Amino acid sequence: MQCDQTAITEALVESYRTEGGINHLEGVDLPSKCAIAALCSDLLQIIFPGFYESEALHTGNLACRTAARVQAIIAGLKVEVRRSLAHQNQGDTSLDDQAHRLVCAFMRQLPEVRRLLRTDVKAAFDGDPAAGSYEEVILAYPGLEAIAIQRMAHVLYLAALPLIPRMMTEWAHNRTGIDIHPGAVIGTHFFIDHGTGVVIGETSVIGSHVKLYQGVGLVARSLSAGQKLKGKSRHPRLEDHVTIYANATIVGDITIGRRCTLGANVFVTEDVPPDCVVALGEVKHQVRARSASPAAAAPTVSTPR
Repeated sequence: MQCDQTAITEALVESYRTEGGINHLEGVDLPSKCAIAALCSDLLQIIFPGFYESEALHTGNLACRTAARVQAIIAGLKVEVRRSLAHQNQGDTSLDDQAHRLVCAFMRQLPEVRRLLRTDVKAAFDGDPAAGSYEEVILAYPGLEAIAIQRMAHVLYLAALPLIPRMMTEWAHNRTGIDIHPGAVIGTHFFIDHGTGVVIGETSVIGSHVKLYQGVGLVARSLSAGQKLKGKSRHPRLEDHVTIYANATIVGDITIGRRCTLGANVFVTEDVPPDCVVALGEVKHQVRARSASPAAAAPTVSTPR
């Protein structure tokens, strides 16, 4: 089969002309997905020194290596932040100082991010009997990586930087299967166990000492109103010491009171007072012996779950 490259090229260029809205032509450079991915990896290195290294890191070379990484991150992040600001303010040619100030303010917040993340590591270790050490949590728990990136992206989100915070959390989402919007407000000692399929929406507010299992969704109600909902609270609030088990879905602008436990697979659309347990009603399983023919089947035994 002949592959006419000229015809393919012409058809694509014609598509660029007719299918507007998914092209970015004649405009300012956008932040690079590859560059943001590299910066996320670099940021994890300075957040968890010694854990993302190809060579051992010692106290003797810690300051020198950290200084070099800080310098590289600032330089690379300033380029991407300026691109992001330029996209938002096209035609403004005086963005270098603004990008510099924003990046420096972000970098100064990293010690506080590390303080919060230490509580998350402790929560994971204390809350999971399968955890062998803090080192195992940092090296092997996808929930911690997703939280670390979200906590850093949240700093940039609060600075009203477009594009980059979401790019950061989507990088973590792609790696971990955990989708946390950079706008979500998260307290201390946050633990996501297993994690795959967890979704936490933009206006979610999570208190301290909260534990989620895989598949939990903190989501909005129907978004048929679309952009009219921008800026409005539309996701759940979880108060302190809440535990939510696998595949539970919490919907809308509601509050789950402190010390509540939500069981697996529940679908919650209303406020839950403090100190409550929410669980599905009784469901029975059928257990029977395998048989060669239906006539020889053993009696059915029902067991409550």
